[in-house]
Amino acid sequence: MKNRILDQIIRSMALLKKDVMIYYSKGPVVLMGVLWPAIMFISFALGRGMAIEALMPGLIGVSVFFTCSAISPVAFPWETAQRTLERLISAPVAIWTILFGDMLASAMVGIVVSIVPIMIALGFGVTFTNPLMMALAVIVGSVCFATMALLISVPPVSAPQYTQMLSTLIKFPLLFISGVFIPLSSLSPAARAISYISPLTYFTDIARYAAGHGSYLPLYADFLAILAFTFVFWVVAVKLHNKTLPLRL
Repeated sequence: MKNRILDQIIRSMALLKKDVMIYYSKGPVVLMGVLWPAIMFISFALGRGMAIEALMPGLIGVSVFFTCSAISPVAFPWETAQRTLERLISAPVAIWTILFGDMLASAMVGIVVSIVPIMIALGFGVTFTNPLMMALAVIVGSVCFATMALLISVPPVSAPQYTQMLSTLIKFPLLFISGVFIPLSSLSPAARAISYISPLTYFTDIARYAAGHGSYLPLYADFLAILAFTFVFWVVAVKLHNKTLPLRL
């Protein structure tokens, strides 16, 4: 049993390499992971009199969030449209193996791209008082957001624009309820209660702590919440893809 699982994980590594080579050198990663968060950050910061260093943790969160969910939602439709999914399914791989490889590729690229906003933050004079906590947040957050993106790719469509539209409808509301631009402590009780349904909320809270601004929630609660979201996303994604993947063939 252990050898079988290990074999599937090794095959996931091959799928990770394939995804990185095919998808993650594409424009959407740069646009949605770096340029779009920077534009959103500048648009929000100008004219509001807010300290730039106070907004930087949110910029890092947005960058990781959008990068990790930029390609996974459209990978399955692309594979379906190009008829490469049939060849992949005919190989000795389980559905969870394919999903695991896609998730790892998304998370890895999210971790790499996170270096950009972190360097920008350092350039603006932000001092990370706890860089280890920031690194841990990027790792667990990237895995969580990449796993969430697997859910967006569940509908058995062959046109990427449909999942892109669904992705936008999901990610943008999460962005604005997650305390990215306004700290949790400054939100109204109702808005704060709503923000707890977003995993991005907990990542941003940890990032604020790592940047020396303090966290609203205990750090262990932030990490436990992200891990819980990841587990739920993974279980649901595997179950739903097992039902919808045959409909793609």
